[in-house]
Amino acid sequence: MQISFYYYCIKIATNTMGRKSLKETRQQEIISIFYEVAKKEGYENTSIAKIAKVMEINPSLILHYFETKEDLTYALIDHILESYLSIYTITDKEQATLENLKRTVDMLFSKEWNLLFDDGLFYTFYALAFREEKIKAKYKLILDSLRQRLAAIIAQCNEKELTTVESPQTAADFIFVLVDGAYFYLSLENNVQCYTERLNYYKQMAYDYLKLPQSPGS
Repeated sequence: MQISFYYYCIKIATNTMGRKSLKETRQQEIISIFYEVAKKEGYENTSIAKIAKVMEINPSLILHYFETKEDLTYALIDHILESYLSIYTITDKEQATLENLKRTVDMLFSKEWNLLFDDGLFYTFYALAFREEKIKAKYKLILDSLRQRLAAIIAQCNEKELTTVESPQTAADFIFVLVDGAYFYLSLENNVQCYTERLNYYKQMAYDYLKLPQSPGS
């Protein structure tokens, strides 16, 4: 079941309401609306005033929490990390299983993963990374965190002799390079059948590299 970024943020706020301050909850709401407006109208056409209009509040209230649009952008990019890390269904303290690993790979090569965050905004922010060091650092954190978590799962499966991957870190790098290239290419594909076939093909490549049993849908 697909969860849009907006509803993902609301879910986070709801589940942690007892621990979050009113300020944090309000900031989360503003970030969520910023995402929805920017997705609909484009990042360049989104302003503090437009966000305030949708929220039916005075723009000064948003400026109380985020002094500039850039500050709001940095906060949204931080939440991209949280949304993408949601694919990992085990905590750092839990031990990975072969099913955990397969479920993670399946999620990476799924429409749900591709639609978790809007492609247009993702690549808009990615382009900004070439001009702004702070955004570049945030994107590197996202990509490094995803790779490290996957490498840890593979390493744990190796320790249990469930897999025999020579280098978990290299394997994680390969899979995410495959993911990044696959979704950029597939974002240009309008034929649903071709999209599905190619996605399953890329997923099978990941399964083959990890020497896992046949992937579902292949």
